[in-house]
Amino acid sequence: MAAKAEKDSKTGKWLIQYRYTDWQGNRKKSTKRGFDTKRKADEWLRKFLVTQQADFNILFEDFLKIYYADMETRLREHTMRKKKYIIDLKVLPYFGKLKMNEIKAPDIRKWQNDLLQQGYAPTYLKTINNQVAAVFNYTVRYYDLPNNPCRKAGSMEKSNADEMNFWTQEEFSIFIDSIMNKHQSYMAFMLLYWTGMRLGELLALTVGDIDFEQRTVSITKSYQRITGRDIITEPKTPKSKRVITIPQFIAIDLQDYINSIYGVKKKDRLFPITKYYLEHEMHRGIKDGGIKRIRLHDLRHSHASMLVEMGFSPLEIANRLGHEKIETTLNTYSHLYPNKQEKLADKLDTEYKEGL
Repeated sequence: MAAKAEKDSKTGKWLIQYRYTDWQGNRKKSTKRGFDTKRKADEWLRKFLVTQQADFNILFEDFLKIYYADMETRLREHTMRKKKYIIDLKVLPYFGKLKMNEIKAPDIRKWQNDLLQQGYAPTYLKTINNQVAAVFNYTVRYYDLPNNPCRKAGSMEKSNADEMNFWTQEEFSIFIDSIMNKHQSYMAFMLLYWTGMRLGELLALTVGDIDFEQRTVSITKSYQRITGRDIITEPKTPKSKRVITIPQFIAIDLQDYINSIYGVKKKDRLFPITKYYLEHEMHRGIKDGGIKRIRLHDLRHSHASMLVEMGFSPLEIANRLGHEKIETTLNTYSHLYPNKQEKLADKLDTEYKEGL
Protein backbone atom coordinates (compact mmCIF):
# COMPACT_ATOMS: atom_id res chain seq x y z
CA MET A 1 0.00 0.00 0.00
CA ALA A 2 1.28 3.45 -0.99
CA ALA A 3 0.11 6.62 0.72
CA LYS A 4 1.09 10.27 0.85
CA ALA A 5 -0.27 12.99 3.16
CA GLU A 6 0.21 16.61 2.10
CA LYS A 7 -1.24 20.10 2.50
CA ASP A 8 -4.06 21.06 0.13
CA SER A 9 -2.95 24.33 -1.45
CA LYS A 10 -6.55 25.43 -2.04
CA THR A 11 -7.95 24.90 1.45
CA GLY A 12 -4.91 24.80 3.71
CA LYS A 13 -6.09 21.50 5.16
CA TRP A 14 -4.43 18.09 4.83
CA LEU A 15 -5.29 15.47 2.22
CA ILE A 16 -4.05 11.95 1.80
CA GLN A 17 -3.63 10.08 -1.49
CA TYR A 18 -3.47 6.31 -1.28
CA ARG A 19 -3.61 3.06 -3.22
CA TYR A 20 -5.16 -0.09 -1.79
CA THR A 21 -6.53 -3.50 -2.70
CA ASP A 22 -10.24 -3.93 -2.00
CA TRP A 23 -11.87 -7.08 -0.67
CA GLN A 24 -12.41 -8.36 -4.23
CA GLY A 25 -8.69 -8.09 -5.05
CA ASN A 26 -9.00 -4.97 -7.21
CA ARG A 27 -6.27 -2.30 -7.02
CA LYS A 28 -7.66 1.19 -6.47
CA LYS A 29 -6.47 4.76 -6.02
CA SER A 30 -8.29 7.45 -4.06
CA THR A 31 -7.92 10.75 -2.21
CA LYS A 32 -9.45 11.88 1.09
CA ARG A 33 -9.48 15.60 1.95
CA GLY A 34 -10.35 18.00 4.73
CA PHE A 35 -8.15 16.89 7.66
CA ASP A 36 -7.01 19.49 10.20
CA THR A 37 -3.68 17.73 10.83
CA LYS A 38 -1.43 15.15 9.20
CA ARG A 39 -1.95 12.90 12.21
CA LYS A 40 -5.71 12.84 11.64
CA ALA A 41 -5.17 12.00 7.96
CA ASP A 42 -2.88 9.08 8.85
CA GLU A 43 -5.30 7.87 11.52
CA TRP A 44 -8.23 7.92 9.10
CA LEU A 45 -6.24 5.90 6.56
CA ARG A 46 -5.28 3.32 9.17
CA LYS A 47 -8.93 2.77 10.13
CA PHE A 48 -9.99 2.68 6.50
CA LEU A 49 -7.47 -0.03 5.68
CA VAL A 50 -8.69 -2.13 8.59
CA THR A 51 -12.18 -2.10 7.11
CA GLN A 52 -10.83 -3.13 3.71
CA GLN A 53 -9.36 -6.29 5.17
CA ALA A 54 -12.81 -7.80 5.64
CA ASP A 55 -13.52 -10.85 3.49
CA PHE A 56 -17.16 -11.04 2.40
CA ASN A 57 -17.18 -14.73 3.15
CA ILE A 58 -17.27 -13.36 6.69
CA LEU A 59 -20.31 -14.20 8.80
CA PHE A 60 -22.85 -11.44 9.41
CA GLU A 61 -22.20 -11.61 13.17
CA ASP A 62 -18.45 -11.14 12.64
CA PHE A 63 -18.91 -8.25 10.22
CA LEU A 64 -21.10 -6.52 12.80
CA LYS A 65 -18.03 -6.22 15.04
CA ILE A 66 -16.27 -4.20 12.32
CA TYR A 67 -19.39 -2.12 11.69
CA TYR A 68 -19.95 -1.39 15.39
CA ALA A 69 -16.31 -0.45 15.95
CA ASP A 70 -16.46 2.16 13.19
CA MET A 71 -19.88 3.57 14.08
CA GLU A 72 -19.05 3.93 17.77
CA THR A 73 -16.63 6.72 16.89
CA ARG A 74 -19.30 8.61 14.94
CA LEU A 75 -22.57 8.16 16.83
CA ARG A 76 -23.69 9.37 20.23
CA GLU A 77 -23.57 6.73 22.96
CA HIS A 78 -27.35 6.61 23.31
CA THR A 79 -27.87 6.24 19.54
CA MET A 80 -25.28 3.45 19.37
CA ARG A 81 -26.86 1.57 22.26
CA LYS A 82 -30.25 1.74 20.55
CA LYS A 83 -28.75 0.51 17.25
CA LYS A 84 -27.03 -2.44 18.94
CA TYR A 85 -30.14 -3.34 20.92
CA ILE A 86 -32.35 -3.54 17.83
CA ILE A 87 -29.85 -5.41 15.67
CA ASP A 88 -28.79 -7.86 18.37
CA LEU A 89 -32.41 -8.60 19.31
CA LYS A 90 -34.23 -8.68 15.97
CA VAL A 91 -31.59 -9.18 13.27
CA LEU A 92 -28.61 -11.10 14.60
CA PRO A 93 -30.55 -14.30 15.52
CA TYR A 94 -31.75 -14.55 11.92
CA PHE A 95 -28.72 -13.51 9.86
CA GLY A 96 -25.86 -14.05 12.32
CA LYS A 97 -24.60 -17.36 10.89
CA LEU A 98 -25.08 -16.38 7.23
CA LYS A 99 -22.19 -15.10 5.13
CA MET A 100 -22.42 -11.47 4.06
CA ASN A 101 -22.11 -12.23 0.35
CA GLU A 102 -24.82 -14.91 0.56
CA ILE A 103 -27.58 -12.72 2.00
CA LYS A 104 -29.90 -11.89 -0.88
CA ALA A 105 -33.20 -10.05 -1.33
CA PRO A 106 -35.32 -13.22 -0.82
CA ASP A 107 -33.62 -13.76 2.56
CA ILE A 108 -34.49 -10.19 3.54
CA ARG A 109 -38.10 -10.68 2.41
CA LYS A 110 -38.46 -13.88 4.43
CA TRP A 111 -37.08 -12.14 7.53
CA GLN A 112 -39.47 -9.22 6.98
CA ASN A 113 -42.44 -11.55 6.64
CA ASP A 114 -41.56 -13.30 9.89
CA LEU A 115 -41.52 -9.94 11.68
CA LEU A 116 -44.77 -8.80 10.05
CA GLN A 117 -46.51 -11.85 11.51
CA GLN A 118 -45.46 -10.90 15.03
CA GLY A 119 -47.80 -7.92 15.17
CA TYR A 120 -45.28 -5.13 15.77
CA ALA A 121 -46.29 -1.52 15.23
CA PRO A 122 -45.54 -0.19 11.71
CA THR A 123 -43.15 2.44 13.08
CA TYR A 124 -41.17 -0.23 14.97
CA LEU A 125 -40.99 -2.46 11.89
CA LYS A 126 -39.66 0.46 9.88
CA THR A 127 -37.03 1.18 12.53
CA ILE A 128 -35.82 -2.44 12.53
CA ASN A 129 -35.68 -2.58 8.73
CA ASN A 130 -33.75 0.71 8.60
CA GLN A 131 -31.01 -0.75 10.82
CA VAL A 132 -30.45 -3.71 8.49
CA ALA A 133 -30.48 -1.41 5.47
CA ALA A 134 -27.87 0.78 7.20
CA VAL A 135 -25.51 -2.18 7.63
CA PHE A 136 -25.70 -3.08 3.94
CA ASN A 137 -25.49 0.57 2.83
CA TYR A 138 -22.23 0.64 4.78
CA THR A 139 -20.91 -2.36 2.83
CA VAL A 140 -21.92 -0.81 -0.50
CA ARG A 141 -20.27 2.51 0.33
CA TYR A 142 -17.05 1.35 1.96
CA TYR A 143 -16.52 -2.19 0.64
CA ASP A 144 -17.89 -1.85 -2.90
CA LEU A 145 -20.50 -4.54 -2.41
CA PRO A 146 -22.46 -4.45 -5.71
CA ASN A 147 -25.86 -3.72 -4.17
CA ASN A 148 -27.91 -3.56 -1.01
CA PRO A 149 -30.29 -6.57 -0.81
CA CYS A 150 -32.63 -4.50 1.38
CA ARG A 151 -33.19 -2.09 -1.50
CA LYS A 152 -34.32 -4.94 -3.75
CA ALA A 153 -36.45 -6.47 -1.01
CA GLY A 154 -38.27 -3.20 -0.33
CA SER A 155 -39.35 -1.82 3.01
CA MET A 156 -41.78 -3.29 5.47
CA GLU A 157 -45.08 -1.62 6.25
CA LYS A 158 -44.51 2.09 6.65
CA SER A 159 -46.09 4.20 9.31
CA ASN A 160 -49.15 5.94 7.95
CA ALA A 161 -48.69 9.67 8.40
CA ASP A 162 -52.47 10.11 8.44
CA GLU A 163 -52.54 8.03 11.63
CA MET A 164 -49.95 10.15 13.42
CA ASN A 165 -51.02 10.55 17.02
CA PHE A 166 -51.26 13.99 18.53
CA TRP A 167 -53.47 15.95 20.87
CA THR A 168 -55.57 18.94 19.99
CA GLN A 169 -55.38 21.91 22.32
CA GLU A 170 -58.67 20.80 23.88
CA GLU A 171 -57.31 17.32 24.60
CA PHE A 172 -54.11 18.73 26.04
CA SER A 173 -56.12 21.06 28.31
CA ILE A 174 -57.96 18.07 29.74
CA PHE A 175 -54.67 16.23 30.26
CA ILE A 176 -52.83 19.13 31.91
CA ASP A 177 -55.73 19.73 34.31
CA SER A 178 -55.43 16.09 35.40
CA ILE A 179 -51.77 16.43 36.47
CA MET A 180 -51.82 20.01 37.75
CA ASN A 181 -51.46 18.80 41.35
CA LYS A 182 -47.75 18.10 40.69
CA HIS A 183 -45.96 21.34 39.85
CA GLN A 184 -42.92 19.69 38.27
CA SER A 185 -44.99 17.45 35.99
CA TYR A 186 -47.25 20.33 35.02
CA MET A 187 -44.35 22.55 33.97
CA ALA A 188 -42.54 19.79 32.09
CA PHE A 189 -45.58 18.90 29.99
CA MET A 190 -46.46 22.56 29.38
CA LEU A 191 -42.99 23.10 27.88
CA LEU A 192 -43.12 19.94 25.78
CA TYR A 193 -46.50 20.82 24.30
CA TRP A 194 -46.07 24.57 23.81
CA THR A 195 -42.46 24.53 22.50
CA GLY A 196 -42.16 21.20 20.64
CA MET A 197 -38.74 20.54 22.15
CA ARG A 198 -37.43 16.99 22.35
CA LEU A 199 -37.57 15.11 25.66
CA GLY A 200 -33.77 15.02 26.00
CA GLU A 201 -33.64 18.77 25.39
CA LEU A 202 -36.21 19.39 28.12
CA LEU A 203 -34.38 17.22 30.66
CA ALA A 204 -31.09 19.01 29.94
CA LEU A 205 -32.49 22.51 30.50
CA THR A 206 -30.84 24.61 33.20
CA VAL A 207 -31.95 27.84 34.84
CA GLY A 208 -29.36 29.71 32.80
CA ASP A 209 -31.03 28.61 29.55
CA ILE A 210 -34.07 30.78 30.29
CA ASP A 211 -34.13 34.46 29.34
CA PHE A 212 -37.26 35.97 30.87
CA GLU A 213 -36.59 39.43 29.47
CA GLN A 214 -36.55 38.15 25.87
CA ARG A 215 -38.96 35.28 26.69
CA THR A 216 -36.69 32.64 25.15
CA VAL A 217 -35.34 29.17 25.93
CA SER A 218 -31.89 28.26 24.58
CA ILE A 219 -31.48 24.65 23.42
CA THR A 220 -27.76 23.85 23.63
CA LYS A 221 -27.60 20.30 24.99
CA SER A 222 -29.44 17.01 25.47
CA TYR A 223 -29.81 14.64 28.43
CA GLN A 224 -29.66 10.84 28.43
CA ARG A 225 -29.75 8.31 31.25
CA ILE A 226 -27.36 5.51 30.26
CA THR A 227 -26.55 2.53 32.50
CA GLY A 228 -27.33 4.51 35.62
CA ARG A 229 -25.35 7.59 34.54
CA ASP A 230 -26.61 11.08 33.74
CA ILE A 231 -25.09 12.02 30.37
CA ILE A 232 -25.24 15.53 28.91
CA THR A 233 -24.39 15.59 25.19
CA GLU A 234 -24.61 17.86 22.18
CA PRO A 235 -28.12 18.14 20.71
CA LYS A 236 -29.23 15.67 18.06
CA THR A 237 -28.01 17.73 15.07
CA PRO A 238 -26.27 21.10 14.55
CA LYS A 239 -29.64 22.71 13.73
CA SER A 240 -30.96 21.42 17.05
CA LYS A 241 -28.99 24.20 18.74
CA ARG A 242 -31.57 26.95 18.64
CA VAL A 243 -33.44 29.60 20.61
CA ILE A 244 -37.16 29.00 21.13
CA THR A 245 -39.47 31.90 21.89
CA ILE A 246 -42.14 31.19 24.50
CA PRO A 247 -45.54 32.84 25.00
CA GLN A 248 -46.05 35.07 28.02
CA PHE A 249 -48.20 32.58 29.94
CA ILE A 250 -45.41 29.97 29.72
CA ALA A 251 -42.84 32.54 30.89
CA ILE A 252 -45.02 33.37 33.91
CA ASP A 253 -45.55 29.69 34.77
CA LEU A 254 -41.83 28.98 34.34
CA GLN A 255 -40.79 31.88 36.57
CA ASP A 256 -43.21 30.67 39.23
CA TYR A 257 -41.80 27.12 38.94
CA ILE A 258 -38.17 28.27 39.27
CA ASN A 259 -39.06 30.41 42.29
CA SER A 260 -40.52 27.31 43.94
CA ILE A 261 -37.21 25.38 43.70
CA TYR A 262 -35.19 25.93 46.86
CA GLY A 263 -31.59 27.06 46.37
CA VAL A 264 -31.57 26.52 42.61
CA LYS A 265 -28.50 27.76 40.69
CA LYS A 266 -28.00 28.80 37.07
CA LYS A 267 -26.29 25.52 36.10
CA ASP A 268 -28.83 23.29 37.86
CA ARG A 269 -31.16 21.16 35.75
CA LEU A 270 -34.74 22.42 35.85
CA PHE A 271 -36.14 18.89 35.66
CA PRO A 272 -33.93 16.36 37.50
CA ILE A 273 -36.33 13.57 36.58
CA THR A 274 -36.36 10.64 34.15
CA LYS A 275 -38.23 9.60 31.04
CA TYR A 276 -39.81 6.80 33.06
CA TYR A 277 -41.20 9.33 35.56
CA LEU A 278 -42.80 11.42 32.80
CA GLU A 279 -44.22 8.32 31.10
CA HIS A 280 -45.81 7.35 34.42
CA GLU A 281 -47.22 10.85 34.85
CA MET A 282 -48.53 10.84 31.28
CA HIS A 283 -50.31 7.55 31.94
CA ARG A 284 -51.86 9.05 35.08
CA GLY A 285 -53.13 12.12 33.24
CA ILE A 286 -54.51 10.08 30.34
CA LYS A 287 -56.34 7.73 32.69
CA ASP A 288 -57.76 10.48 34.89
CA GLY A 289 -58.68 12.70 31.94
CA GLY A 290 -60.18 9.92 29.83
CA ILE A 291 -58.39 10.99 26.66
CA LYS A 292 -56.69 8.98 23.93
CA ARG A 293 -53.26 7.52 24.61
CA ILE A 294 -50.24 9.04 22.85
CA ARG A 295 -46.47 8.82 23.46
CA LEU A 296 -44.25 11.45 25.01
CA HIS A 297 -42.70 12.16 21.60
CA ASP A 298 -46.18 12.77 20.18
CA LEU A 299 -46.34 16.00 22.19
CA ARG A 300 -43.75 17.30 19.70
CA HIS A 301 -46.06 16.24 16.85
CA SER A 302 -48.94 17.95 18.68
CA HIS A 303 -47.03 21.22 18.75
CA ALA A 304 -46.10 20.94 15.07
CA SER A 305 -49.68 20.17 14.01
CA MET A 306 -50.88 23.20 15.99
CA LEU A 307 -48.35 25.41 14.15
CA VAL A 308 -49.48 24.04 10.78
CA GLU A 309 -53.10 24.79 11.67
CA MET A 310 -52.11 28.32 12.70
CA GLY A 311 -50.67 28.89 9.24
CA PHE A 312 -46.91 28.87 9.88
CA SER A 313 -44.67 27.88 6.98
CA PRO A 314 -42.65 24.63 6.88
CA LEU A 315 -39.44 26.67 7.19
CA GLU A 316 -40.66 28.42 10.35
CA ILE A 317 -41.72 25.10 11.86
CA ALA A 318 -38.44 23.41 10.89
CA ASN A 319 -36.46 26.17 12.63
CA ARG A 320 -38.57 25.96 15.77
CA LEU A 321 -38.35 22.16 15.99
CA GLY A 322 -34.64 22.09 15.15
CA HIS A 323 -34.94 19.94 12.04
CA GLU A 324 -31.70 19.67 10.10
CA LYS A 325 -33.51 19.86 6.76
CA ILE A 326 -36.85 21.36 5.79
CA GLU A 327 -37.55 18.09 3.94
CA THR A 328 -37.83 16.39 7.34
CA THR A 329 -40.63 18.76 8.29
CA LEU A 330 -42.40 18.36 4.97
CA ASN A 331 -42.12 14.56 4.97
CA THR A 332 -43.26 14.24 8.57
CA TYR A 333 -46.19 16.63 8.42
CA SER A 334 -47.07 16.64 4.73
CA HIS A 335 -50.49 15.13 5.47
CA LEU A 336 -51.39 18.25 7.45
CA TYR A 337 -50.74 20.66 4.57
CA PRO A 338 -53.33 19.73 1.89
CA ASN A 339 -56.08 21.51 3.84
CA LYS A 340 -53.85 24.59 4.07
CA GLN A 341 -53.28 24.50 0.33
CA GLU A 342 -57.05 24.47 -0.26
CA LYS A 343 -57.50 27.48 2.03
CA LEU A 344 -54.68 29.26 0.21
CA ALA A 345 -56.34 28.60 -3.16
CA ASP A 346 -59.69 29.83 -1.83
CA LYS A 347 -58.06 33.05 -0.62
CA LEU A 348 -56.50 33.60 -4.05
CA ASP A 349 -59.87 32.98 -5.65
CA THR A 350 -61.50 35.54 -3.35
CA GLU A 351 -58.71 38.02 -4.04
CA TYR A 352 -59.21 37.61 -7.79
CA LYS A 353 -62.99 38.06 -7.63
CA GLU A 354 -62.68 41.12 -5.42
CA GLY A 355 -60.23 42.57 -7.91
CA LEU A 356 -62.80 42.18 -10.68
